[in-house]
Amino acid sequence: MAQNNNAAKNDGAGSAGRQEAEPRRRLRGFAAIDPERRRLVSSVGGKAAHARGTGHEFTSEEAREAGRKGGRARAARAGRTPPEAPGPDVIPFLNPKRE
Repeated sequence: MAQNNNAAKNDGAGSAGRQEAEPRRRLRGFAAIDPERRRLVSSVGGKAAHARGTGHEFTSEEAREAGRKGGRARAARAGRTPPEAPGPDVIPFLNPKRE
């Protein structure tokens, strides 16, 4: 007299058999703005910051160091440690001021 409930049991297939989907998260802040409007708002903000004197522009050295840090961080997340890059003292042609 036992009923066969195999269809109702979870057979370990995970969520693949589920009919219900999780609701999508709503975008907030800048992510919810139209890309063209976002570009305009960002542009106005950047111009205002520079007009006030609080804007920042990277020098070549600052940009180089930021790229170095990003590369090291990415490599660390990938599980490999990058070797330390040789500085300009080790490779003379990188430093044009030296002879």
